[in-house]
Amino acid sequence: MLSEEIKKRMLQAMKAGRTLEKEILRVALGEIQTQEARVNQAMSDEDAAAVVRKLVKNNHETLAVSESAEQKAQLEAENAVLESLLPKSLGVDEIVAALAAVADAVKSAGNDGQATGVAMKHLKAAGAVVTGKEVTLAVKQIRGSA
Repeated sequence: MLSEEIKKRMLQAMKAGRTLEKEILRVALGEIQTQEARVNQAMSDEDAAAVVRKLVKNNHETLAVSESAEQKAQLEAENAVLESLLPKSLGVDEIVAALAAVADAVKSAGNDGQATGVAMKHLKAAGAVVTGKEVTLAVKQIRGSA
């Protein structure tokens, strides 16, 4: 389970004196436990990963508006720790290859939004770890509008 992995890595960071890593893992674990308390049940790894992805996204948004070099460095270090917890997602070329079986359906969809829906349905059924942005780029590449 992802929460167990976070606890283990937090303990290792604490023993090694890596304060930043320990603190961001503590935040991630706290967010996961808060969500679990709200629904009164343990989260699946997929749901826990979604919480971690949200933290990464929030850090990216803060990075975009931050002017402090020190804050930017800290946020980038936090994201490196958080992203190491997540399964590696497919890149655009890998997504295009994974969509080969449904390429005709993607091409014949009425618009890019519908094509993306077809692609996401196929990728989720296959258990692929993808981001919406990457799928959108892959769909545009398949449809020839990129």
